[in-house]
Amino acid sequence: MPGQQEYTREEVATHNTESSCWIIIDNVVYDVTKFLDLHPGGAGVIMDMAGKDATDDFYNLHRQEHLLKYSKRLQIGTIAGQKPEIIVTGPGDISKVPYAEANYWQGHRSTYYNDSHKAFRVVLRKFYDEEIIPEALVSEELGKVPSPELFRKMGDFGLLAAAVGPGPHLQGQNLPGGLKPEEMDFFHEQIMHEESARIGCPGFSDGLGAGLMIGLPPIFNFGSYEMQQKIIPEVLSGRKRICLAITEPFAGSDVARIKTTAKLSPDGKHYIVNGTKKWITNGVFCDYFSTAVRTPKGITMLLIERSEGLETKPIKTSYSPAAGTSYITFENVKVPVENILGKEGQGFQVIMYNFNHERWAICCSVIRASRLIVEECFKWANQRKIFGKRLIDQPVIRAKLAHMIANVEAIQNWLENITYQMTQMSYKEQSRALAGPIALLKLQCTRVSHMVSDEACQIFGGRAITKTGMGRLIEQFQRTNKFGAILGGSEEIMADLGVRQAMKDFPNARL
Repeated sequence: MPGQQEYTREEVATHNTESSCWIIIDNVVYDVTKFLDLHPGGAGVIMDMAGKDATDDFYNLHRQEHLLKYSKRLQIGTIAGQKPEIIVTGPGDISKVPYAEANYWQGHRSTYYNDSHKAFRVVLRKFYDEEIIPEALVSEELGKVPSPELFRKMGDFGLLAAAVGPGPHLQGQNLPGGLKPEEMDFFHEQIMHEESARIGCPGFSDGLGAGLMIGLPPIFNFGSYEMQQKIIPEVLSGRKRICLAITEPFAGSDVARIKTTAKLSPDGKHYIVNGTKKWITNGVFCDYFSTAVRTPKGITMLLIERSEGLETKPIKTSYSPAAGTSYITFENVKVPVENILGKEGQGFQVIMYNFNHERWAICCSVIRASRLIVEECFKWANQRKIFGKRLIDQPVIRAKLAHMIANVEAIQNWLENITYQMTQMSYKEQSRALAGPIALLKLQCTRVSHMVSDEACQIFGGRAITKTGMGRLIEQFQRTNKFGAILGGSEEIMADLGVRQAMKDFPNARL
């Protein structure tokens, strides 16, 4: 800090008592005297390092974020003639750890990205670092859903609009960093999903608008003009929230088994909806539900507003309640007939319309979350010392990192290729040419995430199964990485779909 005093190591060494306890971390001097009784590990741990350089010991026990939390209160000066050696990243910074970012962001060349994408990531990351992560860390731990105030901030910033991707629905919307609606492409959206996954709080990240990403497209693709004029501005501004309600206790991938019914009222002005939905992301706190129901003509999609007879209950899942995962009951809920999405009996088309996009978005998130774990392991392997050596000095650890890096880089490049195809193809072309590749990419993403999680747990040891401390992100990842393998279509369904799509183009070829 400017104006702070410089000390020699000899001066610091004299402050080694409970009444005057100083320590050195990197090149910074901290007076921890008043902190002794507050230290969760007891005063003895600090007193062992009183008057000494505690850099290695600190980083063996604590994450850098803990140092940043207390540094302003405890820092009293620096060591004379010594410059800091440890890099501290600030809001919006790109990590310099090898493979912690996709290679373009660490100085490599790319035909996919341009200055607009670069500027978009900078403003987006800064917003996440300053506005979202502080609330995410607390809410994830306490199991609280994102606050209405944060949703409004996201709406004002344009983040909610970016979450649904490019298209005519963005006209008139503000986007992050002054990006113009007509300039936004799928690489901008990919960056948005990646930055959300990078915060390392998967439940909270899903709580920020996973429901919106899949619940709002049916409105702007199949809703009436009047519905669009009302619902889209409310949701993208963060004033109202929406989710997709399809899955039921008896109907997951098999949508045809949906049992929730919608029958016309005697006057023909309303549908009367009865039934249940389960595992609905964001449902706990949503105002609107894009809902699959069964009418006399077959599966139909309705926009249902939270009203009398509609009740949501939280479901406990492997990640935190911050996602707002819910069980929904509909008991004689009145829905205006004007709220139909598309046409009666053609709900399956509405449901399928956004599936490729949803699965692609899951790939973006899963790959970036896996990359975050690679970064954590690379850092830990360099700072953790055991048997007198760093972990990274052990060939077996380097081999684990090599497999993790190679697999994440491979799926990153496949993702970027598919994203490029999306920028060049119409929706009709994407539906024909990309359904299979996206399905197979999703399969490979989740298989890689499983491997990354397993290797990371071995690298971190006991810390990997501890919810707090150095292995916090590793523990959370091993507990939650299976979400990507199930949501949006299970690995088995994706594998079969990918091959079946390829079979459609199989020529009359022989060995």
